[in-house]
Amino acid sequence: MTGQGTAVITGASRGIGRATAKRLAQQYEVVAVARTAAELASLAQEIAHAGGTCRAVQLDITDADAVARALAGIEADVLVNNAGIGIMRPLVEQTLDEWRAMVDVNFSALFYVTRVLLPGMLARGSGHIVNIGSLTGRSAYPGGACYAATKHAVVGFSESLMLEVRDAGVRVSLIMPGSVDTDFRAPGRDTSWMITADEVAEAVHFVLCEPGNGLVSRIEMRPRRPRS
Repeated sequence: MTGQGTAVITGASRGIGRATAKRLAQQYEVVAVARTAAELASLAQEIAHAGGTCRAVQLDITDADAVARALAGIEADVLVNNAGIGIMRPLVEQTLDEWRAMVDVNFSALFYVTRVLLPGMLARGSGHIVNIGSLTGRSAYPGGACYAATKHAVVGFSESLMLEVRDAGVRVSLIMPGSVDTDFRAPGRDTSWMITADEVAEAVHFVLCEPGNGLVSRIEMRPRRPRS
């Protein structure tokens, strides 16, 4: 069922990234990027059994040189920057390693991956970058100083890049979900009211399918019936 080009997805081994990889594999050859080899292998097998194509790339996207080597030569028609981590605690309890990890994965890696694949899109005059942000990128809450800061940065990055490259034929979209049922959530909690990873994946597919001159530059997603 492939045939519309290549889609590179970071953080593809689980959660939103895995759901997005499986959804886009119906139209694209998927390049699935993540750190966990076993989960990437199972994803590639799932996609192959469904009739799609998936190339697994085990990669630490916080290593700029490794990203450049691993993704060099890939002509991506779609890039989904999805990888992210969240360690929520009061600022005075946040360790330096936790701070660096969130900044590196949630924000700096966005630049590392995009700067490798964007030049090819610009040269071809086509392509679509979809950044997975969060509603935290427009709000704040106690214990989220670092995480919220990284998601605010994703908003600025996405909107600025959209304005830079749209005249060259490259689209940039930002998906901002809130309260998604993924492994971000503590086990044992009721998550039945939350957005599912599959629903976020459908939003990614939706922006990629916008025809003609249209550009869906931002989508905000919320649970239809939030927990009271």
